[in-house]
Amino acid sequence: MKKTINVLLPYLQLIRYRNCLMAAIGTLIGVFIAYNILPTTSITYSAEILIIKALLAFVSVFFITGAGNSINDYFDVDIDAINRPSRPIPAGKVTEQNALYFSTALFIAGMVAAFSVNYICAVIAGINVLVLIYYARSLKRKALVGNISIGYLTGSIFLFGGSVFGMEGLMMLSILFLLAALATMAREIVKDIEDIEGDRLSGASTLPIKIGVKRSVYTASFIVAVALVASPLPYIISILGTGYLYAVAIADLLFILAIIEVGLRDNAARSSRLFKAGMVFALIAFIAGA
Repeated sequence: MKKTINVLLPYLQLIRYRNCLMAAIGTLIGVFIAYNILPTTSITYSAEILIIKALLAFVSVFFITGAGNSINDYFDVDIDAINRPSRPIPAGKVTEQNALYFSTALFIAGMVAAFSVNYICAVIAGINVLVLIYYARSLKRKALVGNISIGYLTGSIFLFGGSVFGMEGLMMLSILFLLAALATMAREIVKDIEDIEGDRLSGASTLPIKIGVKRSVYTASFIVAVALVASPLPYIISILGTGYLYAVAIADLLFILAIIEVGLRDNAARSSRLFKAGMVFALIAFIAGA
């Protein structure tokens, strides 16, 4: 048993299983919100079928997110050797070839699960697979485009959850997609500031390298400002209830503190952690308001 755990652990680290779990839970939150806000006439599944489809969506997002993280490490082995030498590939716990095979298997399994839900989920999953591969191969090295890609991918978990109920569910959760995408874009810029040394040595052209740290902080601050202004919209347009406002206020405060941390104190690592905490509270806000 211990030997099996020792073999599996590097692969769980490779896919960043906690991030996979968070993304998959986000999808279930999307399903839950869509179920609560859609008219009864729009929900054509029985309870048993809905549970199965929700679980398939959970599995699909978990696997595809894990595959994306794995393929990212495969392409980023040189950068991680500088920025994150303890990651499974540079640490010698997983070979590059096995990481590639593992990510391919997860992509296929995730797509099969998405097709089993409905064609809209399959389309979103297919787009995400392409974006994840393209991002890992080249987009992440390009200023802002890589940040936008990750923002889209993170926000899309809510589109995916809503799409369990078809196009109407997707449209209803589009505002949650926007808010999640904006917060993620800002955090990704901060992470690029944190990783600037390794990225520069590897020849990457991230936003901080392209326009400088100070302007990158301004860009992240502007994105956060847009997200803060937009954050009451789910309540205003009657998608989420009053509970959302209280919880999202905490998330907004954490985002503000994150910008202060990187802008005034030059602490990108702490700023990134504050962004992550803010995103957790945003998830709580979505649940509280549903």
